[in-house]
Amino acid sequence: MIALIQRVSEASVTVEGEVTGAIGQGLLVLLGVEQGDDEAKADKLLHKVSGYRIFSDEQGKMNLNVGQVGGSLLVVSQFTLAAYTQKGMRPSFSGGAHPSEAERLYDYFVARAREGGVPTETGRFAADMKVRLLNDGPVTFWLQV
Repeated sequence: MIALIQRVSEASVTVEGEVTGAIGQGLLVLLGVEQGDDEAKADKLLHKVSGYRIFSDEQGKMNLNVGQVGGSLLVVSQFTLAAYTQKGMRPSFSGGAHPSEAERLYDYFVARAREGGVPTETGRFAADMKVRLLNDGPVTFWLQV
């Protein structure tokens, strides 16, 4: 399971002209599900995402996590993160989870994030989404479990 996280001042996702999720300060989480991923990996990745210390403390050091700054998560499904790009000029998506399994684990990740107390918004699984963000830093990290 893969999360590309971006520290944002604000972010939103729109589907067919309708905003499905929007946050102020927090993390935009692009989430990719690979074959062999399960709930344990989702839990481990969520623990890392929510605990990752990439927000500045009073001394300007990256020392605080999203919850400590009162931030939110915007979780967007992103199957292209599971692409194999080492050969050729066209990505292969054979390593990605089957769509039904990917959606199940995406929903699980979102539900667990909400249970954890961090306000969490979403896109719409498998939809053509338009994502807007104001990357703060820019600060972007690739997390994989």
